[in-house]
Amino acid sequence: MTTMAEAPHDPDLDGVLQRPELTTPDLYPALNKISAGFIFKATLSTANPDVPEYISVTKRGVKDRLAMAQWNMHWEAAQYRKYLFDEEDLPAWMSKIVEQGERNICFVPRTRTRYYELAPLYHLLPKDTLIRHGLPVLSRGLWPHLMGGDVDRVLPDDTQARLSQAWARTTWRHLMPGSRMLGFTKDDPIRLLAHNLDYWIPPATEVIQARLRELPQGGGHKPMDEPAVLTDGTVLEGARMTHPRMGSNIWVGEEDAAQATKEIVDAADSTGNLRGILDAVRSHRVEDDFSHHWTYAKEDFERKIHRKRSKVKVTFVELTQAPPIHGPESEVIGNIVCNDFMALLDPQDQRIVILLSSGVTKLHEVASTLGYANHSPVSKRLARIRQLATQMLSE
Repeated sequence: MTTMAEAPHDPDLDGVLQRPELTTPDLYPALNKISAGFIFKATLSTANPDVPEYISVTKRGVKDRLAMAQWNMHWEAAQYRKYLFDEEDLPAWMSKIVEQGERNICFVPRTRTRYYELAPLYHLLPKDTLIRHGLPVLSRGLWPHLMGGDVDRVLPDDTQARLSQAWARTTWRHLMPGSRMLGFTKDDPIRLLAHNLDYWIPPATEVIQARLRELPQGGGHKPMDEPAVLTDGTVLEGARMTHPRMGSNIWVGEEDAAQATKEIVDAADSTGNLRGILDAVRSHRVEDDFSHHWTYAKEDFERKIHRKRSKVKVTFVELTQAPPIHGPESEVIGNIVCNDFMALLDPQDQRIVILLSSGVTKLHEVASTLGYANHSPVSKRLARIRQLATQMLSE
């Protein structure tokens, strides 16, 4: 019998929400890896993987999702994945991107809440953090994403915003040791205006793969390390034929997840000099360092913010060398993929600092292939940041 204090059991949510006995600090959060060996007897591996490019894919059917899952399971092959698939194995749109050459591409399915794109970050957050930000305690995550259930049905519409705040709170102590989190305390004048989670997907993937490379080959087979011979008889230089690595926990429990979070922050900071820029913001030493392409966007931002607040100083900084992420919110300028990352506000000193993340791409026509219209998404997000800054400065 169900009492008023008990929630009725919903069998449809089995496997989506974590059982209470598995949410203790030593077991939760957790991210697991399923071995490609469950499906494939062999894969390719390389000791020198190229920097990956991430492609966010919307509105695709079952066949598309299956092809993406199988492609991503061969993560060890990196830029050599294309040699593991025949043309008829892949949907036409996917083949058009893959045939551009040896590219380390990661396809990520996009849903209403963007859960599958952001799952590695979601599954680093402790139970109490999720609850504090109004997010459900999901079952342990899987990487890479396979064809799973409809997680979106238990997630709020503003999951991305909630997760952004939760992730910012979790990572801030690693970015700025000794400083309390921006925007969550009145004794620090700097406020977090905007925070793009896309910035963290590449370093999270880097840490996941680094941990998995410590695992042995799986499947109960004798280890294999053979030349990669193509169908025409030639040997593929730079890759070896191996068994897929075994499945395992990538991290499990709050202590392990906290260590993984630190590793992700370090990986994100390895090229973007993120800690240095944030320290410069706090010490008033940050200076403009921005591509000429954004001159108009910057001038437009300043002009409109000054209509409301004449003494506001706006500084734009570009974080270059970030792994490129192709999606509806990215903007491609030549061979540069741009995504905004963070906006900071100091109401006390009337300062706004905007960080833009950008990286070089080897791919072309991704937006047109996937049907993403060129509608200046970065500029539109700058407009939203400006509106939010105006509101906060008026408080």
